[in-house]
Amino acid sequence: MIERIDTGRRMSKIVKHNGVAYLCGQVGSGVTVTEQTRDCLSRVEALLEKAGSSPDKILQAVIWLSDMGDFADMNAVWDAWVPDGHAPARACGEAKLARPELKVEIIVTAAC
Repeated sequence: MIERIDTGRRMSKIVKHNGVAYLCGQVGSGVTVTEQTRDCLSRVEALLEKAGSSPDKILQAVIWLSDMGDFADMNAVWDAWVPDGHAPARACGEAKLARPELKVEIIVTAAC
């Protein structure tokens, strides 16, 4: 069974299937990559809770940065947020994001 949560015309914020929650990409507000990453992870955490999951159940994260020069600053926030011993499989790359002011987008898959 597939469950779609907060579904709009273009996408669902969460899709659950066979005990796995797939979250839509999350971006954050703020000027710096640090601010945007903190806000983004706060949004991820809220969606995980809504899906019946949590940060310690993340299976995979895909992170897009508009500039790989921000890698260390993003990682500082990420490393403080991920629960010890529960680091997911992860990829990070550089991409042009949907709006010029965006510096980071995070896509998460988690067990629920």
